[in-house]
Amino acid sequence: MSPRAERLAERVGEAGAELMLISAPANVRYLTGYTGSNGLALVGAGRRTFVTDFRYVEQAAEEVDPSFERVRAPQDLLESLRPLLGDDEMRLAFEEAHISVREHRRLSELLGTQVELVASSGLVEGLRAVKDAEEVERIRAACGLADAALERLLDEGLVGRTEREAALALESTMREMGAKRASFDTIVAAGPHGALPHAQPRDVVIEPGQLVVIDWGAELDGYCSDCTRTVATGEISDHAEEVYALVRSAQLAGLEGVGPGRGGREVDEVARAVIEQAGYGEQYGHGLGHGVGLEVHEAPRLSQRSEDRLEPGNVVSVEPGIYLPHELGVRIEDLVVVNEGGCEILNGISKDLRVVG
Repeated sequence: MSPRAERLAERVGEAGAELMLISAPANVRYLTGYTGSNGLALVGAGRRTFVTDFRYVEQAAEEVDPSFERVRAPQDLLESLRPLLGDDEMRLAFEEAHISVREHRRLSELLGTQVELVASSGLVEGLRAVKDAEEVERIRAACGLADAALERLLDEGLVGRTEREAALALESTMREMGAKRASFDTIVAAGPHGALPHAQPRDVVIEPGQLVVIDWGAELDGYCSDCTRTVATGEISDHAEEVYALVRSAQLAGLEGVGPGRGGREVDEVARAVIEQAGYGEQYGHGLGHGVGLEVHEAPRLSQRSEDRLEPGNVVSVEPGIYLPHELGVRIEDLVVVNEGGCEILNGISKDLRVVG
């Protein structure tokens, strides 16, 4: 039996249900190994069923964990559930964050009064938050690939390219090196544009003497990386250098704060205090970090509102920033895996301020 499905079955029982319907693609993949776009899983005590349609039968035969019974269904997979569940009364958990109101209504109509739908939240995501050794190595490989791609971009230079050209070049290089895709839309933001935390690359030329925020990642073998570096394109002001040094200090403090048993809110505060004490608290408006794995944003969270507690195997980003409107932005981000002694950084690019042409 799949150990992941075994652990989920225990959680389903604790949630007061006999069976759980898993529909979120990342969660289906985590439990079964299936990478296609149309699949469902049913997991409970003694029950492992995977459902897909004709288009993916052969793919499922190659990918799906053999402990799962494979069922071919109509393209509308929900239509297959009633006969699969049988005639007995039961409580069926479903992923409330991944099913729309319309789909819930349809489920109720298809399953009738014998099946009580039980909203569940985070059952699979809680398992995914703790990576096993193989998952960590896949993320490490994605980080290494992304690092190499950025090194090539910086060696080729930024000045004279538009932000969009630089972002596209970085994404293209990652794919050439073996990535399936960028794990999110690449950010290249120069000068005042860097003050937008989620800036979109523009057809604007990168000039000498600017800070450039580059936030990028690769998806490799299903797992994501996420990293940010801020570089200089020549001589910058003393003020810009001071802001960079402050963010770097906050990021190092955040890294020191990561460890087993530490709360997500507590770690966020360690880094945030460095920035607030320097008078820039209002210019740092996002959380310190988030989990990364099959998706680029997952549990646990490092933020002022987080109730998560870190444990070995969590992979999280540590990414403080300062954003000064109409002037500049600085963000520095590493991806780390929590271990018994604290954490290990998974990407290897220096955080010293780098000057590129």
